[in-house]
Amino acid sequence: MDTNILLESGTNELEVLEFTIAGNHYGINVAKVREILTMTDITPIPNSHPCIEGIFMPRDTIITVINLVKALNFPEKVDRRNDMLIVTNFNNLNIAFDVDQVLGIHRVSWQDIVKPDSTVNAPGVGIATGIIKKLESLIIVLDFERIVEEICPETSIKMSQIKALGERERNNIPIILAEDSPMLQKLVTDALTQAGYNNLHIYANGQEAWDKLQELKKNNGVDYGARCVITDIEMPQMDGHRLIRLIRSDEALKHLPIIVFSSLINEDMKRKGERLGADAQISKPEIGQLVQCIDNLIVTLG
Repeated sequence: MDTNILLESGTNELEVLEFTIAGNHYGINVAKVREILTMTDITPIPNSHPCIEGIFMPRDTIITVINLVKALNFPEKVDRRNDMLIVTNFNNLNIAFDVDQVLGIHRVSWQDIVKPDSTVNAPGVGIATGIIKKLESLIIVLDFERIVEEICPETSIKMSQIKALGERERNNIPIILAEDSPMLQKLVTDALTQAGYNNLHIYANGQEAWDKLQELKKNNGVDYGARCVITDIEMPQMDGHRLIRLIRSDEALKHLPIIVFSSLINEDMKRKGERLGADAQISKPEIGQLVQCIDNLIVTLG
């Protein structure tokens, strides 16, 4: 499928691929989608997780297939011959998701994506990152990273990388983190705290982080409350690329080091981040690289 993604960097827009499971409408950021295929022969893997259907190999690349019906706890279909496979790439993984139907692509603003509240996205178990409400049907944007992590825990942030750093000095440099996932907020906070960074300020999206930077600029000066910004890319209200563009366009803020820490660090996203002025771009779950990058930027800051 031709996605026709030619979005200008930093416009706070994204393309969402809409698909169905058990008659319900879901979405995935097209930036994660490599291709869409009709159902093919899948080779089962003995003793694998119940949600893993098996593997197949298009064009010499072995790809794991996840049964999204099972992962979402819907009754399993008997006949899946007319299903579609959404082949994705994120967190440096190639994974296909077995879905009922693929309906199309919508261009939307992150401002039109509502963050689910605790009634539908309980802390620690929710897998919805946003709800698009301006289309004909409500579309739930799923947290595919969380789905994969529950099936394959080794894909999560590697805390062992922090332990391998050994004893480190404590550092009170103020760092702003923009990350919408409560689970990742906690994991990143725990990891950076273990690595010696005590002064972390966490915001649920780019808009909240931007508002804080504006407040700091107006009151005490930015450097008293922010010497480094770490941002995800996918976030409701304002995404990471838009946040970078705003920071780099502000005379009082443009000197701030910015690190992108996201599951969407592919070649296209790297080019966009570089054009916008990101100092570094690191793929989740490489938390050790994130710490090393902060260390290097702090040395630069002096």
